[in-house]
Order: sequence, then structure tokens, then C-alpha cells
Amino acid sequence: MDYLTRILNAKVYDVAIETSLAHATVLSARVGNQVLIKREDEQPVHSFKLRGAYNKMAHLPPKQLAAGVVTASSGNHAQGVALAAQKLDVKATIVMPKTTPAIKVDAVRARGAKVELHGESYSDAYEYAQKLVKTTGKAFIHPYDDPDVIAGQGTIGMEILRQHQGDIDAIFVAVGGGGLISGIAAYVKAVRPKIKIIAVEPYDQAAMTESLKAGKRITLPTVGLFAEATAVKQVGAETFRLCQQYVDDTVLVSNDEICAAIKDVYTDCRAILEPGGAAAIAGLKKYAEKHRSQGKTYVAVACGSNMNFDRLRFVAERAMVGESREAVFAVTLPEKPGSFRALCDVLGPRSVTEFNYRFAGGSAAHIFFGVEIARKPEIPELIREFKRAGMQAVDLSENEMAKLHLRHLVGGHAPGAQGERVFRFDFPERPGALANFLRVMHSDWNITLFHYRNHGSDVGRVLAGIQAPKTDTAKLDGFLYRIAQMGYAWIEETDNVAYKLFLGMNQAAK
Repeated sequence: MDYLTRILNAKVYDVAIETSLAHATVLSARVGNQVLIKREDEQPVHSFKLRGAYNKMAHLPPKQLAAGVVTASSGNHAQGVALAAQKLDVKATIVMPKTTPAIKVDAVRARGAKVELHGESYSDAYEYAQKLVKTTGKAFIHPYDDPDVIAGQGTIGMEILRQHQGDIDAIFVAVGGGGLISGIAAYVKAVRPKIKIIAVEPYDQAAMTESLKAGKRITLPTVGLFAEATAVKQVGAETFRLCQQYVDDTVLVSNDEICAAIKDVYTDCRAILEPGGAAAIAGLKKYAEKHRSQGKTYVAVACGSNMNFDRLRFVAERAMVGESREAVFAVTLPEKPGSFRALCDVLGPRSVTEFNYRFAGGSAAHIFFGVEIARKPEIPELIREFKRAGMQAVDLSENEMAKLHLRHLVGGHAPGAQGERVFRFDFPERPGALANFLRVMHSDWNITLFHYRNHGSDVGRVLAGIQAPKTDTAKLDGFLYRIAQMGYAWIEETDNVAYKLFLGMNQAAK
């Protein structure tokens, strides 16, 4: 098929706009290459999918179109079909996985389409949609494995080459079923074949990568759902054929790397992409680092921004680790007064992002903490510094259990913390604030509980347990007075019912 002709004659601009090609200045400086971002998140449905959906529907025979259409989608294609159906005044039934974010389901219904939720992934929804096609006789609008859909997406490649007529070394495209990369590649390779086309997939969604390796389409048993827009177990037959012909390389990225890419795009463009929408940017960064490229011109397609607001919490938590700007450690140090201060001395001016500790008795204390770093090689350097100070450190930056669960579970009852008083401290969030707090504290007192996490607000919050002799009550009151004068507001929580139930000395141990 002549895809160049199909793309040049595609009917997309009744509903789609020509999106901008933005220069990511901050990211470009960091990776040492010119980075251009194709902003498909600017489309009316906040993703590229309406291009292919409308092009396919606009080419259907009027009688078939009048009978209505059916599709299956994890969200973005669904919105494209719903908008196209609204524009063409036809009825649309859309099957979406139960895992689809509510923001996408609500957006589809708002455009008048009928939504049916079925299965856990796109593949499950697709099978159910095929049953509806057989029973209703309606036309199926495939999200990616259709020449007209592929041609509609190919108009993005046409726009990129028109918007940047200088050299382009590579274009990075996220892959789900393969429609987007197939369309872009078909146009770009026909017009400027020297430009490399790089496919980007999450590690747990590598259907295209595995298929290209095997020389045939592979069906994955399961797929990860963090980047739900690209969660496809098997790529399309036609898209696979085109990718075999045109794709030059593939890059696999982690969820943490995707989170970091979301932050990168926000920094440069003030836009918040969904995980699948940011995958191409994550792949670009990884490719540039692997090949140590400098002075190249790279384009990444930001293919969608239908992000559930609640997911931002996870993205913010993981972005620092994903861009190697935060390291997470478990440090073992002597369980004695003054050890925390020694730990702060090792950290020096570095900004602490998290600090979790609970007294457990014995001669050793185990601290879970995070610290900002400028580059990955700082991690082994820090471990050596801890060792020289007589402390053992373990890097947990790649430990999924630690990052997902353990950081929230450090604590519990402490039978050896008799006489513990618990305080909540609020202080202006600035570098060195945590270290200053510890330096003012009396060195003979035992810290039995310490929890701190930098959440990006203007106020730092610490929950601390202090075990001081009754004879030091006046000194403790003096410490609290000095801390308040320094801007560290405090509230005593020793009688708080939540503390007594979950952190106080175990009643059975009394």
C-alpha cells in the first residue's frame, strides 16, 4: 500500500489541530542534545488518537457509518472515536478495560458515546468488542491495526518534518499496538530515510521489542498497567510489518524513568503527560546516555496527557529516583546518643528527602532515608563515606519493595522506649533545616522515633520521639523553647490516640 499517498490525503483536520513542536531547553541542556517535543497532548482529546479514528470513520461508506461503530480502547482511542462520532453524528459503542482511569471514561461518556467496561487490559476489551461487532453488524474502528488509522497517525510525521526542516537524527515514539510509530515511520522513511525511528516501550509491555527480536508477533502473558495507554499484549499484524521495515532501534524504560520524564516535560512545557505519553521522552534520555551522543537533534512524541490526578502522588514520589536525583539508603549505626548527629555530619550539605527511624532496642539502629544527588556515581561515594565513619550503608534505590512499601512501614511499638515523649515539628523547608534541628538537640537524649519526608511544600514536617531522663525535663522544655524561636513550631502528641495504638509502648509489654 502507498502509505505516503494515504497520509497526504488523510482527513484529520476537521477535528485535529497541527500541534506544536516545542524546544525543551532545560532537558536539551541536561542531555547535551537538542530535544524537540511534539505536543500531541494539545489535541482536543489530549492525545493523538483522534487523527486515526476520524480518518478511518471519514472513509467508511455512508450506509455503514450510519449503522454506528464499535471500538475497544484503554482510553485515548476511545475519546478519539467519541469525538469523531460526535462530529459525524453517528452512534459509538466503546469497550474499555475496567482498569481505565476514570478521567478517560468520563471524557468518553461526556461526548455521547456508550461505554462498556470489560476485562483488565486492552486485549480483553478487544475480544469482547469483536463479539459486539458480530451480533450488531456495526463497523469496528481498530485503534492501531488498520491502514486508515495508521495513515491518520502518520500526519504527525508530516507535521514534524514541515515544522523542523533542519537535521533530525532520530524520532522517538512510544509503542502500544504500533499504529503511531507505523504511521510516522511510513511517512518519514519515504521523505527523509536517514532519520532513525526509535520505538520506546516500558519493560513490562515489550510486545514490539520481543516481536522484532523473534521475527514474528509475540503475545505477552501479562502487561503492566502503569502506562495503561500502551498496555497491549500483542502488536498489530500490519503495524508489525511496517515496524520490521522501518524501525531502527528499540529502547525499554522503567516506570521510574517514565515518572522522571513526566517531570522533565512539566519543567520545560508546564504540561503534565500521562505515563504512556511520556515514555518517548524517557526513551530519548536513555538512548542519548547509552550512546553518549552530543549535539544531535532528537524529537520525542508526547502522545497523551490524560492523567488521573491521584496518580500524580506516585509520579512525584518516583520521579527523583527515576532521574537519578535521589538515592535511598538503609544505614546501620550505633544505637547511642549522638549517632544521628554523626550521620548528619557525613551527609554534609546534601538535602535530605526522607528520614525514617524507630527505636528497636539492641546495639544497632537502622535508618531508612533518602538524599538528593546530582549524579549516580555519588551513591558508591556516599557508601564509602559512611563506611569510613563506622556506619554500614545499603543502597535501596532500585529496591521495589523498599520504595513501594517499606518507606511507609518503618515504625511500630517500641517496648524499650519507656518515658518517650512524642512531638510534631513544623519548620520552613530549606537546605540544612533538618541538620540544624538535630544539632540543637541535647546530645545525651535518645531519639526513639523520627519520621520526615520532603513533599515539596514550603513546610517540613517531622514526627520525633525523645527519651530524656525526668531530671532533664527543664532542659527539654528549654530545647523546645529554642526550637520555637528558630521557627520550628511544635505540638506534643504523646497523648494522641493514634500514637498510643500504633507507635506507643506495646501495652502487652507493660
